[in-house]
Amino acid sequence: MKRPETADRRVAVFDLDGTLADTSADLIAAANATFAEAGRPGPLDPLADRALAFAGGRAMLREGFVRLDGAAEPAQVDRLYPRLLALYGQGLRVETELYQGAEAALGSLGAAGWTLAVCTNKPHALAARLLEALGLGGRFAALLGADSLDVRKPDPRHLLETVARAGGSAGRAVLVGDTTTDREAARGAGMPCVLVGFGPEGAAVARLEPEAVLEHYDALPALLDRLLPPGGGGWSGRRESNPRL
Repeated sequence: MKRPETADRRVAVFDLDGTLADTSADLIAAANATFAEAGRPGPLDPLADRALAFAGGRAMLREGFVRLDGAAEPAQVDRLYPRLLALYGQGLRVETELYQGAEAALGSLGAAGWTLAVCTNKPHALAARLLEALGLGGRFAALLGADSLDVRKPDPRHLLETVARAGGSAGRAVLVGDTTTDREAARGAGMPCVLVGFGPEGAAVARLEPEAVLEHYDALPALLDRLLPPGGGGWSGRRESNPRL
């Protein structure tokens, strides 16, 4: 398959946690194991705290300390954070699975000439290991993690650099994510944003006014073609007339 010229190349950038895969159970297990090693009972619930898991390791530790002690000291969080990452790295694919239809959608996009990339606030090494474990190693032209630059989402520079390393330009790129972090990054970069409606917030992501809310990955290839049609030209700046697809 001939690779599109840079000017015509369309880049689909994906968040990872909560967008391509439900990683919440393994993240919460790592946080609870970290507290357990410190002699504290596991304060987080794998179902009730799914959205918290996608806010990141430090967010889980802060909330855990608030529940246990009524407050979280930054020094406590900083001390335990490296151990949380280590424990998560030991069990990052125990419960984690791709969302239904994600792998097929990536295949369809690639066959249609889209260049694929990942921009995640997960540390780069862990993100690369997880994508490999999920069978997606080699699918993406660029992968930037939380530690790839000196900024990260919602700073738009994280997203713009991901697009650039994938060989594209902001005017022909779209971000698929799941949270306000992704929405704000895309807005700052001047790119359309699709938020998944099957992540931890469900239908509530519509309040963030993305260009579209994706209900199932089966609808993604056609949706992205409408936002950024093949053959050149940038994003129109208009939301989908039916933003829930």
